[in-house]
Order: sequence, then C-alpha cells, then structure tokens
Amino acid sequence: MGEKWPSNLPLAELPRERMIDKGIDALSNAELIAILLRTGSTGEPVIQLAHRVLGHVGGLRQFLDASLEELVKVRGIGTAKAIQLLAGIELGRRVAKTKPEERGVIRSPEDVSNLLMEDLRYLTQEHFVCLFLNTKNQVIAQTTVFIGSLNSSIVHPREVFKEAIRKSSASVICLHNHPSGDPTPSKEDIEVTKRLIQAGQIIGIDVLDHVIIGDGRYVSLKEKGLI
Repeated sequence: MGEKWPSNLPLAELPRERMIDKGIDALSNAELIAILLRTGSTGEPVIQLAHRVLGHVGGLRQFLDASLEELVKVRGIGTAKAIQLLAGIELGRRVAKTKPEERGVIRSPEDVSNLLMEDLRYLTQEHFVCLFLNTKNQVIAQTTVFIGSLNSSIVHPREVFKEAIRKSSASVICLHNHPSGDPTPSKEDIEVTKRLIQAGQIIGIDVLDHVIIGDGRYVSLKEKGLI
C-alpha cells in the first residue's frame, strides 16, 4: 500500500500545499487521490485513506475498472467520496481519448464568432477573452483575461502573454463583447489591440486578430484593416 504519512505531517507537506509549492507533477498517485477525496475519515489523515483505496483496488490502472459498489466497501469511503473518485477517473479517461483533430481550428473570424458568439452575445459586462493557438491554428486553450470596460491600462500585455507562454502558444486571437449589441470597434479597442500586437512581436507570439462580438454580429479588426 506504500508509505503512510503521519497525522502530524507539517502543513507545507500536505497534498494541496505541495501541489501549489512544487507543481502537480511532483505529486504521487496517492497524493492526487487525496486531493480528490479532500478529507480523511475519523482518526485517519486523508493521505492514509488514499493509500488504502489504492491498495484495495490493486493500483492506479485498476481504478479504471473500479465500481461505486467496490469503492464504498473501503472503510472511510462513503457514496460521496466514491463518486468524487469515479468522476475524476472518468474525466481523465475522456481527456486521454480526446484526439488533437477534435480541437477547434480557426481559419477565419467567422470561426471565432461561431466558437464564442452564444457565450458572449448576451453578457451585460464586457469580457475580454483570448484564444491560444498552436502552429496548426488549433485552439489549445481559452482564457477570460478580465471582465469590465476595455481600457489599455487594464488589458496589460503581461496578462495575455503570461498565459500564452504557459500554454506554449504559437499565436493568440483576442475577442470581447459589446453589451450594447453593436460590434463597431471603438478607438480604445483599436489602441489596445495595437499595443498587444507590438508586445507579441517582441516575444515572438503573433496576435492574429481582435474580434468584437455583438448581438448576432461581429467585427474583425483585421478584416476591417484597422490593425
């Protein structure tokens, strides 16, 4: 079942704190399970419970075949904890099955609009969103950088490119919504975009476009020749 952790383990060495401090790659299988479990059972730290669960099912690979009925047989694992574990395992299974070609590929501003129009068109506040692309223009991540009125002092390049670097992005597409429903770009929209393009040129990550979403309409600053 592996080494058990003492109940008086320093806080800095608990799974969630170790993940924050060392990164998720540093965690053992038992520590990852402990994070899913969140709490231990009466008189038993969560990491010890995680080791017992692993031992009961026979190892990480056997978790793929574990059932709810089997997990609740483990002392300290009720229905809620068993469901948490099974949901985590199923999510990992689905991620593993996802093929690269299933990622959205951006070929035009219309593709950007189709991807996020329904998410953004009815929002009552402006949301500034970045799509991070690989070298094949596939979307590898999507991040809402901020919520509020667009302003060059708020949309700082470091917030955009910090995430782009973390995701190993080849390029970025920016977009935001106009709650008025009118996607006509403002002077501020254009200035913010030019600032981001200049920053991207310095670090080698292209800002391909800035698409403004209205109510069923969109405007591409690149198509309009504004950037």
